[in-house]
Amino acid sequence: MEDEVLRVENLHKSFGTVEVLKGIDLTVRRGEAVVVIGSSGSGKSTLLRCLNFLERPSRGRIVLGDTPVGRSRPGGALTQYGERELCRLRARVGMVFQHFNLFPHMTALENVMEGPRTVLRLPRPEVRERARHFLARVGLAEKAESYPSQLSGGQQQRVAIARALAMNPEIMLFDEVTSALDPELVGEVLRTMRELAEDGMTMLVVTHELGFAYAVANRVVFIHQGRIHEAGSPAEVLLRPRMARTREFLAGFSQFRLPDAAQISEEVRG
Repeated sequence: MEDEVLRVENLHKSFGTVEVLKGIDLTVRRGEAVVVIGSSGSGKSTLLRCLNFLERPSRGRIVLGDTPVGRSRPGGALTQYGERELCRLRARVGMVFQHFNLFPHMTALENVMEGPRTVLRLPRPEVRERARHFLARVGLAEKAESYPSQLSGGQQQRVAIARALAMNPEIMLFDEVTSALDPELVGEVLRTMRELAEDGMTMLVVTHELGFAYAVANRVVFIHQGRIHEAGSPAEVLLRPRMARTREFLAGFSQFRLPDAAQISEEVRG
């Protein structure tokens, strides 16, 4: 379809004899915020790492826009991926990790400038202007000359988000970006992500923040043992799950209950 940004077909990933992803089919359309939830070890982060080709899929097909990634080997199910092709793809797919991975010897501005300068090879004045724009977008214009050691964890994560945005990606992948933060810093990062979603950024988000998922996601996908176990709207999956395993998973989140859902939604939106 014309509005598809990402399509995943029968995606498998194995590490040795351990099969982590067991046939994932997923579509993300332009402007959608899709949230992926599931227990630890279910394959959520492996899925994102395959989509950015930090891990090579064992089987299956990934289509970005209208372009399949890689080419099938004659007579086989495996796909070949060229490094130049993957470099181009990574410029189109932004990714933000649990750990910020900022260069400690660079200011916030220099960290955001690095990708457009070295990968896109844009002129330095344009790169600097772009970096300042995206730092302002995440609410850190005044921290442009600060080093990572001078920033809080939440601020560092927002610099990491600005760094990914500076590449003008077609889709943003977020992998548990609040899990390394102190609780009081989580809200500022979630608000930044919410604002990106409201601005129409296409996003695929792995998180345990169910309030965020309920308030912001267009769709929620629950992964269990390497497969999509249940998917639907936030209300369908989080408040009225059909599958027993989904209900068991949600039971572990005592702060997310049907009477509290509206309150949680307002907290995230606020």
